[in-house]
Amino acid sequence: MSSGSKAGPGGGNRPLPLDGVRVLDFTQVMMGPCCTQMLGDYGADVIKIERTGAGDLSRWSVGEDADGGNNPVFASLNRNKRSVTLDLKREDERAVVLRLAETADVVVSNFRPGVMERMGFGYEALRRINPRIIYASGSGFGSDGPYAHKGGQDVLAQAMSGAMHRREDARHPLSVYPTALADYAAGMHLMQGILLALLHRDRTGEGQEVSVSLYNSMLAMQMQEAAMWMMRGRELNWAAMPLSGVFETTDGAVVMVGAFKENPLRVICEALGLDDLSADPRYGDLDCQKAHRSELQEIFRERFAGNSTAHWLQRLEGVDILCAPVMTLGDALDDPQTACNRMIVELDPTAGGPVRLVASPIEMSAAPFEVRHPPPVLGEHRDEVLAEAQRDGQAA
Repeated sequence: MSSGSKAGPGGGNRPLPLDGVRVLDFTQVMMGPCCTQMLGDYGADVIKIERTGAGDLSRWSVGEDADGGNNPVFASLNRNKRSVTLDLKREDERAVVLRLAETADVVVSNFRPGVMERMGFGYEALRRINPRIIYASGSGFGSDGPYAHKGGQDVLAQAMSGAMHRREDARHPLSVYPTALADYAAGMHLMQGILLALLHRDRTGEGQEVSVSLYNSMLAMQMQEAAMWMMRGRELNWAAMPLSGVFETTDGAVVMVGAFKENPLRVICEALGLDDLSADPRYGDLDCQKAHRSELQEIFRERFAGNSTAHWLQRLEGVDILCAPVMTLGDALDDPQTACNRMIVELDPTAGGPVRLVASPIEMSAAPFEVRHPPPVLGEHRDEVLAEAQRDGQAA
């Protein structure tokens, strides 16, 4: 475990918030697994149900680590879980799921609507054997409506929610945002729904269904922009603000946010060594600055291009203008702030080499994040979990 990590395997003895909560995890790829990983990070016993011989799609669909034991994509989403392989076409293997569901607190899936029902594991079927069960599902577009049975995927949600259409300048080509925004947002909303349902059950004894969709999560992420459009009929585009932008320097780039001051243009000009452009009627107020944004941006670009990133950061920070260097992901991972925040966890190496992962972003003073289980090899815990299920059945 590296010095910058929060906790390695078995790194803590304090009780965690979700100790004693058992989760049956049918999820794969990203939306569902990032939800169940967070539950596992804070104590839940997450039993990952995987297809015999194949497992989660992310074990083999990206990269060359077919068994998933050291596949970075799979590993990033599946720590603190136990893997059980089952052939759900076999009646005896389906019976195992039902036995596990009798004592489970939460069942999570992110198949298309109707898939769990066709396998015999829909909410109504499971609540008959366990009325307290919390049945959480994620989908692309929701359980009904014109797109309910359309395949859901992050990029499709970006496109159909309007997010992909919104960009700094309409003249720029449309493009895919390179990080899975919809998957992560929906996964976190799914986790929030599960935690709320657990709290509700503690107070009432009732289980319930929880559902989220990629589509709804992307709409929710645009709450400010959506309200502006619905209430005023106007676009709200933070990337197109006239005094903000990304500007190349002699050795990199700086992002600047010219806002939150009475006259930010005057202060920016002071930092950049320019005459006060706010005294020019063309740029005298925000509406004028919006109308002449392209001219202002060109002035800024020419000025930033004449010196280094460090120079301009010092100048801008000296007058309290929000700014930052534009870093690569590798730069950010190596940054001292990342180490200070203990955002990298390093596990014992596997046969495929070291396992280094981004830790949980949630800091809890009395219940810190820890890795109790490294990302599992496919079916690693089958015998262990099936033996537990048999004991639980005999005890009942």
